[in-house]
Amino acid sequence: MNKNQWKTFTNFRQSFKDQVEKWQKELERANAFSLLKELQKKSQKAGNTPDYNIETPIVYNSALDKITEEDQIKLIIVGDNPGKNEQLSKNRAYLVGQAGKLGEKFFIDSPELNIDFRKNAIILNKTPVHSPKTKDLLYIISSAQKELNGNSIYNIINESQIYMAENTAKLHRSLYEQSETEEEKPQLWLVGYGELKKAGIFEPYKTAISNIYKQYSNHDTNFLDSFLVFQHFSMNRFSIDLKSFCKTQSDLSVKKALARLGKIHRLKIFNF
Repeated sequence: MNKNQWKTFTNFRQSFKDQVEKWQKELERANAFSLLKELQKKSQKAGNTPDYNIETPIVYNSALDKITEEDQIKLIIVGDNPGKNEQLSKNRAYLVGQAGKLGEKFFIDSPELNIDFRKNAIILNKTPVHSPKTKDLLYIISSAQKELNGNSIYNIINESQIYMAENTAKLHRSLYEQSETEEEKPQLWLVGYGELKKAGIFEPYKTAISNIYKQYSNHDTNFLDSFLVFQHFSMNRFSIDLKSFCKTQSDLSVKKALARLGKIHRLKIFNF
């Protein structure tokens, strides 16, 4: 990263770290932090997930602390929310489970992209609140709303989505504008769009990020086209979808196929 990009990134990183701590303290003051852990635990049984300990209810991605000024950021990858492996104290990092391994394998198998999944990508989520599976956030939200002190949990799940959408978009725009060469301009990949639908878990995220990017649809289409939408890495859906698309677009390189497919999904989900 150049000096300006590095400053932008470190400011984002510190702000994100501070915000996660702030949310935790808010829940503690509302006597709701232990309730969140309890509901995360109960959601395991409700969702038929094998039992495990809740170690980090709200997860800051500690992998961001390993990024240095010498690393070139080529991608911002946005997943859903931290799962079992991500919330373990020994990890506290995003996309380190099976989905992350599949994502990492894709880039290893696509050397023409020249992207190291762990060094050239900033990995974020739509919310840092943990659940066993993404759909289990619904159980946590609905259960919290039935509890006397549960509204703070519901509010933070929504507030965190808006925070992540707005600050991720701001980070992307700043890093893009501060690039000194075309090679330095990062893309944003939003992977996983099933819950972006109306009344979906991540509708607050969709609304917030849509309000930011749609303003570029008329006057800065080059930047807009660096915002791409794909299926999630989990269950290899990302690669299966791309492979299926490439069968009908055999003349395209992987890079161009990604650009076209990501734009198709963006148009379908965001209508721009």
